[in-house]
Amino acid sequence: MTPERLFIRDIDHPSGDLLDFEIVERNGLGHPDTICDEIAEQMSLALSRLYLLECGKVLHHNVDKALLAGGASSPRFGGGEISRPIELFVAGRATGSFQGKDLPIEDLAHQVAAEWFAKHLPTIDTGRDIKVRNLVRPGSADLTDLFARRSGRARLANDTSCDVGYAPLSRLETIVYAVEAHLGAMAQGRHQEIGRDIKVMGIRQGEHIHLTIACAIIDHFVHSLADYLDIKRMIAAVARQIAKEHGVENISLEVNAADNPTACSVYLTVTGTSAEAGDDGEAGRGNRINGLITPFRPMTMESVAGKNPVMHVGKLYNIAAGLIAQRLIEDVADIAEAQCLIVSQIGSPVDQLRIPTKPAMHSNMKPATCSDLKPAGVPI
Repeated sequence: MTPERLFIRDIDHPSGDLLDFEIVERNGLGHPDTICDEIAEQMSLALSRLYLLECGKVLHHNVDKALLAGGASSPRFGGGEISRPIELFVAGRATGSFQGKDLPIEDLAHQVAAEWFAKHLPTIDTGRDIKVRNLVRPGSADLTDLFARRSGRARLANDTSCDVGYAPLSRLETIVYAVEAHLGAMAQGRHQEIGRDIKVMGIRQGEHIHLTIACAIIDHFVHSLADYLDIKRMIAAVARQIAKEHGVENISLEVNAADNPTACSVYLTVTGTSAEAGDDGEAGRGNRINGLITPFRPMTMESVAGKNPVMHVGKLYNIAAGLIAQRLIEDVADIAEAQCLIVSQIGSPVDQLRIPTKPAMHSNMKPATCSDLKPAGVPI
C-alpha cells in the first residue's frame, strides 16, 4: 500500500512544559563533538564555494564524518603547556575533478581548520597544538551520477532519512540554550578566563530546575585557586540571573561538579577545551539542528553538519521540519505546539515528498508559561 504523502494528527501525549519531568543538554562551541560538527560544516561550505568559483555550480560532496582524538596537556595556574597535539580526522566524499580539471581540495581541511580555530579557539596554536588529517575521497559512481540527475529543475534526494523539527522551545530548553550562549559570548568578550568548552545539562522536576554546568577555565588567566573559585561563583550567578529573566526562581545549580578544591583538582585547561587532554569527539553525537540535545522530544540520529546543501535531505529536511513547525504555531491560531516529521526517499525529487510528512500538533492544550517563546536560535 502506498503511504499518504501528508498526514496530520493531534499530539496525544504531553511534551515540553506540559511534562512533569524534563531533561535538556547543550554543548558549547569548544566541546569536542561540537568542534567536529563545526569543522565538517565549514568543510562543506568551503567545498561549495570552491565548486561555485571553479565550476559554476556546487558539485557532489558529503563530508559529515569527523573524529577528534584528544591530546595531552599540563595545565597550571598562570599558564601550562600542551604536551601532545590534538588530532582531527576529516572524512567523507567530494568531487576532485571537473571536465578534466583537478580541483585543489587536498589541503582544504587544513585551511578550514586553521581558519576556524583562529576565529573561535585562538588559544590553540594550529601549527603546534593540532594535527589535521584529510581523509576525504572521491564519491561512488552511483551517487555521483544521482547528484547530476534532475527531475525538471529539482535535484534528486541522495539518501533515505527521517528528519524532525518542533516548536516552540520549552522553558527549560530556552534556559539551557541561553545559559551556554551567554557564557560563550562572555568567553569571546571580556572574560578570556572562560573557555569555549561549556556544557549545560538541565533537569526539571515540576517547577524546580537543576543545572549542571561544565566550563573549562583557561589557566593563563587564573593565578590561584581563589581566583578559580571566584570565576565559578561568577558563572553560577550568571546562570541564576538568566533563569530568573525567564521566570524561574526555583533553581539549583553546580559548576564543575567534579572539582575537589581541597586537593586542588579543578577543571583547569591550557586552551579552554577538554579536547586538549580529557575528551575526544565525533561529528553527529552532540547538538541537534536546533542547538540542543532533547531526549524527551522527537529526535533523529541524522548528522546534519557537512552534508551538501543542494540535495542531501539529511540537512535540507531537518531545517525544513523546524521551519514548518515554527510557522504552524505562528500562523495558525489555537496551536500551542507543533512537531514535524519528514521522511525522504533516495532518488525522489527533493521538492516532492514520497513518504508521509507528519506535522503533529496540540489543538486543545496550551502551556501556561511559555506559549509566547520562540526557538532560541540557529543550529551550528
